[in-house]
Amino acid sequence: MSLTAFRRTCASLLFRLGPRALCVLTAAGVLAACTPTYDWRTVTNNASGYSVDLPAKPGADQRDVGIDGTPMRMRMQTAEADDVLFVVGTVELPDARPETQQRVIAFLRAGLARNVGLSPDAPGAHDVAVPLAAGGSVEGIEMRLTGKAGASAASRTIHARLVARGTHVYEVAIVGRALPPVEQIDQFFGSFRLS
Repeated sequence: MSLTAFRRTCASLLFRLGPRALCVLTAAGVLAACTPTYDWRTVTNNASGYSVDLPAKPGADQRDVGIDGTPMRMRMQTAEADDVLFVVGTVELPDARPETQQRVIAFLRAGLARNVGLSPDAPGAHDVAVPLAAGGSVEGIEMRLTGKAGASAASRTIHARLVARGTHVYEVAIVGRALPPVEQIDQFFGSFRLS
């Protein structure tokens, strides 16, 4: 399977937000030999209103997802390096009301927990400031979850931030058997800026 096909498969499965969404990562070990190790590049996504550093050339996908019966568009950019998947997902909301933002954040949070076999109210989330390109920041949630994913019940860790701004909710995540070195985590999360 090519790296492009692998990224498409990962993005497609992550959209479903079900327990099997991360099982495709077991194939990442096969790709490790042909995957660049942390070739960081800044990606600006004007359509979704953010910029971020990704460790490899990103793939992109988009789908309609149903959140509490309301169809919403979700766009994703993914990059894989050193057996770890880096993901930025953006959900386009029908309005900018705080209750709509919180409903989508709760949906994404529950989906991430289910992906590693945990309950939606799994502990470990805390507030985090997410920087704005023009200065200042908005409050988001940061969480780190470790559990079993897919039919093989392989151990996976998800380190994610969820944040809302206007008519968008963002899911910024690192997914792998083990998280990368702290400097790579800091590079990814520290570079994420909202317009």
